[in-house]
This record gives sequence, C-alpha cells and structure tokens, in this order.
Amino acid sequence: MTSPASVLDLAAIRADFPILDETLNGQPLIYLDSGATAQKPRVVLDAEIDFLTRNNSAVHRGAHTLAAEATELFEDARATVAGFVGAAPDDLVWTSGATAAINLVAYAIGNATAGRGAPASARFALAPEDEIVVTEAEHHANLIPWQELAARTGAVIRAIRVHDDATLDPAHAASVISERTRVVAFTHVSNVSGIVSPVAELVDLARDVGALTVLDACQSAPHLPVDFPALGVDLAAFSGHKLLGPYGIGALYGRSEILEALPPFLTGGSMITDVTIESAEYLVSQAVGLAAAVRYLEGLDMGAVHAREQDLGNRMIAGLREIPGVRVLGDAEGVERVGLASFDVTGVHAHDVGQFLDARGIAVRVGHHCAKPLHRRLGLTASVRASASVFTTDDDITALLEGVSAVRDYFGADE
Repeated sequence: MTSPASVLDLAAIRADFPILDETLNGQPLIYLDSGATAQKPRVVLDAEIDFLTRNNSAVHRGAHTLAAEATELFEDARATVAGFVGAAPDDLVWTSGATAAINLVAYAIGNATAGRGAPASARFALAPEDEIVVTEAEHHANLIPWQELAARTGAVIRAIRVHDDATLDPAHAASVISERTRVVAFTHVSNVSGIVSPVAELVDLARDVGALTVLDACQSAPHLPVDFPALGVDLAAFSGHKLLGPYGIGALYGRSEILEALPPFLTGGSMITDVTIESAEYLVSQAVGLAAAVRYLEGLDMGAVHAREQDLGNRMIAGLREIPGVRVLGDAEGVERVGLASFDVTGVHAHDVGQFLDARGIAVRVGHHCAKPLHRRLGLTASVRASASVFTTDDDITALLEGVSAVRDYFGADE
C-alpha cells in the first residue's frame, strides 16, 4: 500500500518554502505552529508581488485596461477559492479574516432583529429566550460574536459539552439543540485537540429544528478536503493566513438563498445587494495570493495532504503519551484528526516548555490558543500546541518528542 509520505515529495515541497532555510537560535528551523499561521510557499509570495508590480488597480471601479485586468484577476481568485471549498463563486464573500466573517453573520442577524433587510430576512430575527448553540471546543472567534448577539437580542447561549478526551458529546448535543435553537455554530476541527467534529450529525440536528448552521473551518480548510455544500452547512468561515496564503483576507461561504436573505451589515460605496460591500482595494493582492495558495494545495492533492498530516498527528500523540509527566489534550482513540497535538507537562508552565523548545529551533504555540472554555473544561489554563503542515517531516516530529522528553529533567520537575 502506498504511504502518504511517498505520494507527497516532501523534499520538493520544503524547497518551495523559503523560510525553512532559516535558523532559529542557531538551530535549523522546525516550524510546528501552522495552526496559528502557515508559512507561505514562493508561488504565493510571487503572486502578490507580481500583482502589485504589474496589475495593481481598483477592481470594479474603472474602464481602463489595468482596472479590467485587476478585476479579472480578483474574480478569478474568487472562483478559484470558491471551487476549493466546493462552492460557486457567488457563494463566496471576501472578508478580512475568519473572525470578521463570523462577526459579519452575527451582526447581519442582529440587523434582521432590528427590522432591516428584505422580508426574507425575518427568518433570522432572534427573540428573547431564543437559543444560540455553540460547543465547549470553540475558538473565541466563534463564541464572543454570538455572546454579543445574545446580549443585544435577549437570546440565550447554550453549549454542547465535550468528553474528557475533548470529543463532542453527541447525546448532549441532541438534548441541547431544541425547538428554540436558531443558530448552531461549531468548529470543523478543534484548534486545541485537532479532532474533526461530527459535522453531519450536528447539521442534521440543526436542520430538524430549522436552525442556521455556521461552521468555523479555519483548521480544516488547510488540512483536509472540504466541500461545504456537501457538508450541508449554511455558512462557513475560513482565513487566508492559515491556508498558506496572505494575512488580511478570509472568506465567508454561504448558501445563495441565505446570503441573499441576510440583511446588510456594512454600508457605503460599492454596496451590493446581499450581505456586505463587494470589495475593498486592500484585499485585491491578498485575494490573488490566496488563490495561488489554493492552487498550490490542489496541486498536492488534499486527500494525500490530510492522510499525511493525520499520520503525523497520530505519531505526535502516540509519542507524547509515552513521555512521563506529559498529558495530551484530546487523547481520543479512533477519531479523525489533523496533524495537531496540544499537551501539558506536569510541573512546568507551558511558556517555559515553549522557550525550551525554541532554544532547540522548534517553534510551537503556547497559551490557551483563544479557547479558554475548553482549557477550563480540561482543568488547565494553558497548554503547548504543535501543529504540522504540508512541509513537516518525520524528523521534525522526532525532534519535538526528544525535546519534550528533556523538559522535566531540565526544569527539575522530577525532583
């Protein structure tokens, strides 16, 4: 049987990322923080520079040749990125990031409550005691906007519990999602555990009560094949900088009838008729760069990428389990996951672990990862997170495990 590593030419992939030639604290760089922000392949860097030096102009605002070229590249980027997630171009709205996309939806729903928008938007209006359902595994970006919406409308936030191994509790989900539920917002992949959520089950529960589903796809779009229409979600958000693309751009996917019915959120020049302003000039080069990132990933085969990264994630978790004094968050057997593992080292603060690994050239994430409720549920205030990408090697994982194995001895935590 062909292994995921043999399908992907890791040496060739690594050569596409200029930053991997750098050193960190005198050591070869081992970058295991792609869950926070991904490194960019050369084709993405070149695409932005090429646009800014050859095609830069305002899109949809001019009749001259340069404006026409910029507009064509901008809309081609929309079609490319939409196709990457299984959508039609008109189903994709550019935003400045995933947080902005989720806020856009929450504020648009709030505007429906205020009576603005077409008659079709009445279905989104929230009344006091209506319910917005999230999960204990949410990133703050998919929690706080809903808290604010609840505060403005009198709606109630309810949360689906997670088990001790960080998997969602399906029985609790079925009891929480009720006839009063109007919105179900949940992560596709936890940014703490790396575990893939049971999307089909949650969508079915929401659909049975007529609730709107909003998916946070920030940790899924870069790491596994994604088809939002096939998943059945109403809306989904993802960000460019986690998808090997530029900063300052993200996207909101929405089923066309949902986008058309949502009332306006931002108003002003270049207003379109569904949910937001059509474009902003500062997004153009980023859109072109994001399209280049998507084409790069498509050229690798996302199925192979997911298989490879899942192998790396499983290897990280298996290795961390064997290290005395290390606790893995989301240590569940037989679940689909991405190449991400968070862990706690007994007796050593997460920030100290991060600094120790950094001295060895290993870049990881430390803190609560903007997921305080999940850390609180698991009895922690912070953890260390290692997250793989398309360029991560087996040697990178070996170096991580060797580094973590040495932490407690270095800090005298065994004494």
